[in-house]
Amino acid sequence: MNVITHYDKLIDDNNDPFRDPPPLRKYMDKWDGQVFIDSMRLSRTKKVLEIGIGTGRIAAKVAPLCVKLVGIDISPKTIKRAKENLSDFNNIEFVCANFSDYVFDETFDVIYSSLTMMHFEDKQQIIVKVNELLNENGIFCLSIDKNLNDYIDMSDYKLKIYPDNLDNISKYINLTEMNIINQFETDFAYIFICMK
Repeated sequence: MNVITHYDKLIDDNNDPFRDPPPLRKYMDKWDGQVFIDSMRLSRTKKVLEIGIGTGRIAAKVAPLCVKLVGIDISPKTIKRAKENLSDFNNIEFVCANFSDYVFDETFDVIYSSLTMMHFEDKQQIIVKVNELLNENGIFCLSIDKNLNDYIDMSDYKLKIYPDNLDNISKYINLTEMNIINQFETDFAYIFICMK
């Protein structure tokens, strides 16, 4: 199954982390959480990009803290659900596209992504593109899954993914104008905080 079909199916099955009960939300924070949000150094003057906005789980915490949030996601049904979930915010722009291919007409002060990098085969290309879209002194926050499996097993089907290698991600970041200013781990993820 491809990524778009997978995420569209999750919406059809009403699998929406934005609407999870508190115990499941706490579980999802094991990949990012408040420390991830705080690392963005957000302010009401900053333009922000989320790569893989999903249904808006993190965006709901980011949108009140910035002037503009652009959320990109490849799944049409996921973007539709994110628009519903985040309808109280008037500073969010939604883009339904593949981040790899999409041509942005602006740059950003903060770019972040959690649990999305595993869907990109060419991780270096993604990090180079982030560097190009990031303003000088901008912050890039990246959470990558520690799981090194090649598939996500959904019981009735498997989704092909491209596991994230900690050393390779570090190397790709160091080949750009960004510097890793902090790196730490949570229960399930490695988190990179970078500045250009």
